Amino acid sequence: MDATHSKSAFVYGQVRRALQSGRYAPGQRIDPATLAAEFHISPTPVRFALYRLVGEGMVADHARNGMHVPLLTEVAMRDLYDWMERLLLMACDIGVAPMFRKTRKLELARADDDLVKLTWQLFDAIAGATGHWSLHHAVKRANDRLAPIRRAKHGLLERSFEELSELNRHWQTRDIPALKSALRDYHERRKQLVPGIVALLSDRSDYLH
Repeated sequence: MDATHSKSAFVYGQVRRALQSGRYAPGQRIDPATLAAEFHISPTPVRFALYRLVGEGMVADHARNGMHVPLLTEVAMRDLYDWMERLLLMACDIGVAPMFRKTRKLELARADDDLVKLTWQLFDAIAGATGHWSLHHAVKRANDRLAPIRRAKHGLLERSFEELSELNRHWQTRDIPALKSALRDYHERRKQLVPGIVALLSDRSDYLH
């Protein structure tokens, strides 16, 4: 791997984690020159990294207006929640591959735990346990696209900790019928909140600009 590709891979990992952690809010501009200065590298590997993230749907390229974290419409956000729900229900129907029967338990100790990160990990575990790479990859991509939205809307939903704890409990006990029912309820609550989430994110995007 040459130096440019090595630096690009480094920036890709850093920005991807920053998007998941909520450093960049939906609608916020990501400036390649600023990242290049931050990482003390030239803009070229930064642009390679950002275009890779564009290809994964985590960054949007608005041409003259530059790179932004995607700010979804109501239709697109509802579609993304629906897609994640369908993928997870498919994973439940496929079941756990023998090699993944003993999976690492997800620990939820307190209501102030990082629920966005824990949600990502739980959904990733459900998909990964099927042993189907394509399904697991699709859930990873949907998870990554939803992470900034989950982070930005934090506080809009009550009982989020209890809700995730219930999902985790059903997963750990392999109560698949209960898990599927809880996953449907989880996503239905979010789809009902889509107009409010989009309005909230649009207001924050206007403030950032």
